[in-house]
Amino acid sequence: MLSLTMCFLFRSEMEVSDIVKSCNKHKIPIVPYGGSTSIEGHTLAPNGGVCIDMSSLKKVKSLHVKDMDVVVEPGIGWMELNDYLEPYGLFFPLDPGPGASIGGMCATRCSGSLAVRYGTMRDNVINLKVVLANGDVVKTGSRARKSAAGYDLTRLMIGSEGTLGVITEITLKLQKIPQYSVVAMCNFPTVKDAADVAIATMMSGIQVSRVELLDEVQVRAVNIANGKNFPELPTLMFEFIGTEAYSREQTHIVQKIAAEHNGTDFVFAEDAAAKRELWKVRKEALWACFAMEPTFEAMITDVCVPLSQLAELIAVSKKELDASRLVCTVIAHAGDGNFHTVILFDPNQEDQRLEAEKLNNFMVQTALKMEGTCTGEHGVGTGKVKYLEQELGIENLRTMKKIKAALDPNNIMNPGKLIPPHVCF
Repeated sequence: MLSLTMCFLFRSEMEVSDIVKSCNKHKIPIVPYGGSTSIEGHTLAPNGGVCIDMSSLKKVKSLHVKDMDVVVEPGIGWMELNDYLEPYGLFFPLDPGPGASIGGMCATRCSGSLAVRYGTMRDNVINLKVVLANGDVVKTGSRARKSAAGYDLTRLMIGSEGTLGVITEITLKLQKIPQYSVVAMCNFPTVKDAADVAIATMMSGIQVSRVELLDEVQVRAVNIANGKNFPELPTLMFEFIGTEAYSREQTHIVQKIAAEHNGTDFVFAEDAAAKRELWKVRKEALWACFAMEPTFEAMITDVCVPLSQLAELIAVSKKELDASRLVCTVIAHAGDGNFHTVILFDPNQEDQRLEAEKLNNFMVQTALKMEGTCTGEHGVGTGKVKYLEQELGIENLRTMKKIKAALDPNNIMNPGKLIPPHVCF
């Protein structure tokens, strides 16, 4: 039996509320849809139903420059928002994949390379408006930066992946565009050396805004895709912000730390165009991988561990990845213990897909043994749901199920996601 899905493009909160009420009355599943950048099956519709496409709701509803906050609709992308904010000297600091929408970023509790300094989505959202399963519209808080009034419904909704409601409005914290910045790169003989430097940098107390790690395979992909000639070695990329003097001082301190851990070819850029080009190369790392195997597909995973465990996690995982016959690259937000890999495989070869899944599972299991998590920022969806009981415990999942049942008794809100189907009261 086929499950049919209808997709509706919405232009107002009222339209969303009306269709949700109708779906709840007739017990029709709902799947919210944003920028279509999620990679763990968040927008799959295994039971059919109605797809609520929020991409046309992309207005900036109000900007409060003196309060450094902005109220937006969920369909606006973070890159579009920052284009709007730039003339005011402000920006929204979270930077996941290009194309991600603010609503989807809330739903998956995303982060990005700047999270090491500015935190994740839960740290940068002030309040939300959410359409619940019965069609009610709830505002989760005020515009005050802190409050002790009632349950923290804002954080409950952030990361709920559309299983508790549909986000229709977001109030975000903003930051001043840094006065000055320096971007630095350094090469290492092994990924463990690079990870050790990232940990040592954070332990030194330096307030870096980004620390990104690329292994030699990822650097090779960057060279092929972009016509570059970077040394094909494990590489760290840093960004330092502040005054000109402070940024340069941080750069020199980290250069010394890198030299103590076998770092070579330490270079840095201060020119605006050169800095943009370096970060563009990093942001497009996934697409660069396909330059090595244009007809292949990618299995992407992310795990996260306590920072002290990152070097060991990467070293152990890298050994397994290098032993595989598949092409595997390593990318890490090394300042906060978040580790990604891209595994390329031929979709027509079942044994290659199974090998990719085995490697994915190996990294998750390794992270869990180190008191880490199966997903640092990609979310659960359907792809990581099988690991939640092992990570969180059945009591945690039953509590989540009770919350879900209280807010969505007919189980219409993105069913089959986040909570394992076997969990009961």
